[in-house]
Amino acid sequence: MTGHTLGRATSSRTWSRSIGAARSRGYVGAGRAGGATVVHRASVPVKLASLAVLGVATVALPGPAPAVTVLLVVVALASLARLPRRVAFAGLRPVVTVVVILGAVQWWQRGWMTAVDASADLTALVLGATVLVATSPLDDLLDAVVRASAPLRRVGLRPELVALTVMLMLRTVPALLDLMAEVRDAARARGLGRHPRALLVPMAIRTVARARATGEALAARGIGDEPPAGYAEPARRPEA
Repeated sequence: MTGHTLGRATSSRTWSRSIGAARSRGYVGAGRAGGATVVHRASVPVKLASLAVLGVATVALPGPAPAVTVLLVVVALASLARLPRRVAFAGLRPVVTVVVILGAVQWWQRGWMTAVDASADLTALVLGATVLVATSPLDDLLDAVVRASAPLRRVGLRPELVALTVMLMLRTVPALLDLMAEVRDAARARGLGRHPRALLVPMAIRTVARARATGEALAARGIGDEPPAGYAEPARRPEA
C-alpha cells in the first residue's frame, strides 16, 4: 500500500473517530427537540426543500402583509413540532440585534412597511432553519450534506469535509454566544460592564484561541491532510 493510499485510509478512520469525538465533547449540539410530530417524521431533503421555498417566498412576496403571513406560518410549524421556547429563543438570539438594527434603519430610510417586511422575513428564515436543525437527527443532516456536496469531488473537495464544516458551524455559533456571556460577566465583575475594550479584546482573543484549538485538534486527527483527487504519487527510483 502506498503512502498516500495508507494516508487516505487512515484519514477515513480518523474522520469517523472525529465525528464521534465531536458529539461527545460538544462540537455539535447534543439536545434536539424531541417528539414524533409530522415535522419530525419528514425527511431532511423535504425540510431543506421547504426551507428553500421559504427563502424564495420572502423574496417573491414583498410587503409587510405577506412577510407577517410567512412568519406566522413558520411559527405554526414550530408549534406543530412542539419546539421548546428555549430552543427557539436560542436560535433567534444571534440575530435579535441584527433584526432590531435592520428594522430601525429601514424604518428611518423607507418607512415602517419596509421595516416590518425586512424584519419579519429575516426572523422567519432563522426560525425556519432552527426548526429544521431541532427536528432532524444530526446523522441525517450530515448525510444530506454529504450527498448534496458529492459533485464537489470532481474539483478535489471531499464531501465529508463539507459535512464536518457544517457540524462545527452548528456547534460554534452557540459556543461563541456562551463565550460572549462569560466575557460580559467577567467584565461586570471588574466593574467594566460597559467598557468596549473590556468586552471586545477578551472576546477576540478567546475566539481566536478556540479556532486555533479546533484546528489543531483536527490536524492531530489527520483531517484535511489528504492529497487532492487525481493525485498520483510519483514513482520511486530504484536504489542502486
